[in-house]
This record gives sequence, C-alpha cells and structure tokens, in this order.
Amino acid sequence: MDHLDEISIGELQDALDNVEGKKPTQRLLAAIAYKNGVTQTELAEWHNTGRRTIHSWLKRLDTDEPFEEAVTDVHRSGRKRKLSEKEQQEFEEAVHESPEEVGVNAPAWTPALVQQYLEETYDVEYSIPSCRRLLKEAGLSYQKPRRTAAEADEDEQEEFHDKLKKSGGRWTPQ
Repeated sequence: MDHLDEISIGELQDALDNVEGKKPTQRLLAAIAYKNGVTQTELAEWHNTGRRTIHSWLKRLDTDEPFEEAVTDVHRSGRKRKLSEKEQQEFEEAVHESPEEVGVNAPAWTPALVQQYLEETYDVEYSIPSCRRLLKEAGLSYQKPRRTAAEADEDEQEEFHDKLKKSGGRWTPQ
C-alpha cells in the first residue's frame, strides 16, 4: 500500500495515544505492525479476520481527516422504532395499569399478552423477546412467587396471596 509510505510510525503511535475503544485501537495497531513489515495475511490471522478487512483498515488512513477520526466508526442509530414516542408513552402507561383496566381480560401482563395488545391497539407486530424488552423498558420486572416467612403478619400473608392469585406470577410494576 503506497499511501502508508507517507505516514510515519510516530504519527500512528501519536494517534494511538488519542483514541478510545477497541476497534480504533486495533486498526491503528494493525497499521503500525504493517509499517513494521508484517503482511496483511499475517495481520488477518492475528486479528482473526480476513485480508479484505485488514486492507480496509489500512485504506481508512488514506484521508485528509485526523487518524483518530479515520479509524473510528460513525454512529449508527439502529432500526427505527415501530411505536412513535407518543404510542410508546401510551403503552407504558397502559402496562402500569392492570390489563382489565385497559380492556383486556387477563389478570396480569405477559409478553404474549403485550404482543397481542400491541397488534390490536397499534397494528404493529413484535416478537415475544421484544415484548419482554418493552416491558422491562416500561419499568416492569418479572415476579416469581416466593415463600412467605411463617412469622409474617397474617394480614400481609393474605395480601400477598391475593396479589399472587391476581398476577399469576407474571409481569407487574416494580
């Protein structure tokens, strides 16, 4: 790669001192090793990747921008949410109520129930794992029934058993 001929190892080492993150560090270390005579094939083996990847890492340095920026990936926002912010807020308010209060005949929220609710209410499809994530993001946690200590107050035991029957050991507000 002829374009690395114009870059000194010192410049690469200075850039290495100023970068954060595994990938940018790895890319600069590969460039330094390449400048020291290590082949792209050897670098690919060292980094458990392909020669094309190493070539791309080295080619990134053929730019006018600072090396620190050249070896850093641009931010990727990910997939757009299926629910708008307003719908997300409405959903979160709904799951903080019992399903019966929002017109669903069930004792407690479950991922499958959330999946059905989202489909019927907002006409969007979510997988069961995504519904679990939405429940967690809404501030709910999965509750499992636990034994009540024998010395607990009788009223507290009754309240616990009533709550347990109502929720069926499912998702409830924290």
